[in-house]
Amino acid sequence: MCGIVGYVGYRDALGVVVDALRRMEYRGYDSAGVAILDGSGSLAVERKAGRLANLEAELAEAGPGAFAGSTGMGHTRWATHGAPTDRNAHPHRAAGGRIAVVHNGIIENFAPLRRELEEAGVELLSDTDTEVAVHLVARAYAEGPTAGDFHASALAVLRRLEGAFTLVFAHADHPDMIIAARRNTPLVVGVGQGEMFIASDVTAFIEHTREAVELGQDQAVVITADGFTVTDFAGRSDEVRTRPYTIDWDIAAAEKGGHDYFMLKEIEEQPTAVADTLIGHFTTDVSGGRIVLDEQRLADQELREFDKVFVVACGSSYHAGLLAKYAIEHWTRLPVEVELASEFRYRDPVLDRSTLVVAISQSGETADTLEAVRHAKEQKARVLAICNTNGAQIPRESDAVVYTRTGPEIGVASTKAFLAQVAANYLVGLALAQARGTKYPDEVAREFQELEAMPKLVARVLETAPQVRAIARELAQVPTVLFLGRHVGYPVALEGALKLKELAYMHAEGFAAGELKHGPIALIEDGLPVIVVMPSPKGRAVLHSKLLSNIREIQARGARTIVIAEEGDDTVRPFADHLIEIPSAPTLFQPLLSTVPLQVFAAEIAQARGYDVDKPRNLAKSVTVE
Repeated sequence: MCGIVGYVGYRDALGVVVDALRRMEYRGYDSAGVAILDGSGSLAVERKAGRLANLEAELAEAGPGAFAGSTGMGHTRWATHGAPTDRNAHPHRAAGGRIAVVHNGIIENFAPLRRELEEAGVELLSDTDTEVAVHLVARAYAEGPTAGDFHASALAVLRRLEGAFTLVFAHADHPDMIIAARRNTPLVVGVGQGEMFIASDVTAFIEHTREAVELGQDQAVVITADGFTVTDFAGRSDEVRTRPYTIDWDIAAAEKGGHDYFMLKEIEEQPTAVADTLIGHFTTDVSGGRIVLDEQRLADQELREFDKVFVVACGSSYHAGLLAKYAIEHWTRLPVEVELASEFRYRDPVLDRSTLVVAISQSGETADTLEAVRHAKEQKARVLAICNTNGAQIPRESDAVVYTRTGPEIGVASTKAFLAQVAANYLVGLALAQARGTKYPDEVAREFQELEAMPKLVARVLETAPQVRAIARELAQVPTVLFLGRHVGYPVALEGALKLKELAYMHAEGFAAGELKHGPIALIEDGLPVIVVMPSPKGRAVLHSKLLSNIREIQARGARTIVIAEEGDDTVRPFADHLIEIPSAPTLFQPLLSTVPLQVFAAEIAQARGYDVDKPRNLAKSVTVE
């Protein structure tokens, strides 16, 4: 949530900043603002509630000369403290408008700090927690031991703040620098030639440079056109560790590529996303081959000693974790518990050195999941992260990591990242089975080969998109859709319902079909659309016949059935008002196929209802506060 960018260099800063904010719109926001330093002692600020277009209109009305300068910063805000209004939008200012700040996260001790400022006669003009930071810096710069030293003033304030935050400060008296800092929320430096960037996401500056430096916990950075300096909050630089890296995708990966929405492009990119996630994870050796994880840092002996697995995640990642449970338990006979990360540490789970915690997060910065990781580490459990963002906080604090190599996912509702997470979970399951000896090497090799075949099958499923879109348009105005599944089809049903909630703002529920007679069947009424994810009649014949009975039950009560079934499954045809056929696949891998039509379905209904598919209301791509 929130997008932050800062720039010092030789270009028109306003153009750089606004373009960067536009590329970060997917993160979720409800207001936007910029601050530009012109080098002659002026700090120009504009901010506006609503979409970025509102801010751009204000900037256009002010004219090009009003925001001239080669140093600037910008922000898209997702409201936490204070309503999404102009007065609460960032940047906030102090010292007569000479110092500005933008902020992502929450300053948890802002209330006593605000009282301290008010008692000193400072008038605060917003309802935000952010504004206290800029007034504290202004006071430190004006008086006391740090007077006149912008960097020291900022560090002195940072040491007083509690919570999770990224803060960026600019000062009209120092137009050649920007100061930024992070605690628990993302911040990365972009290294150019004669220019430097800071941002919450590399998407902000990928057009200008692919060289980046990931900042560590409780670190501050000063950027100038010529370079950057990193310290801890005490101002020490000798023991500070940063991680430089080269971004392995370019600006084309973050553009729509002719599609109306990023999400539609990302749905079509799923065969590549799954294939790229699998690349390099199987190597041939004397035994025939073995699974290799990215940055394992866990020896096979350690993998053998685990007696329990927890999977912690939020949202779509949680559904990927539910699918991991089926695979890991089947292949390793280890018990697996899947937990919502937001609940994990609060219920006092039983963890020890023999517990493996698998933490799944697309961004690697998800606040609930990060806190779950820290709780697990405190209890001496080992943590393996599944993440799409190289160098993010969760993999850095974990004992091992498997990266999903999907490139940037711009649409807020996860599609290609979800499928890649499912594939990565299978890699973890096979690695555990391999280390524990619950599968022979040739069995591991066979499972991996079948997994490697899935991208081509996903591409075949995408060919059903026109049929799915036609069904969605027919149902675009219905108030409710139910989803049913059994076995691995149950998490798929949950994911399908979540996509519809996220994108179309309609009531949707996913159920395990066996629970139908235990309550949900009361919801069935004439014309109610029910989407059924059928298991293979070969792989799960017993469940297949039971689900057929469920379809008969809901049809008898007037439901309209949309059935996703394996090609050639003629037994289901008489009971499907709409039949969507997917290729035959091993049971555990079927979710990689059956999920895709549900993504297309939700996106098409959202479009038909006139909603923004990429930026659903109230949602943010990266949830960096609890």
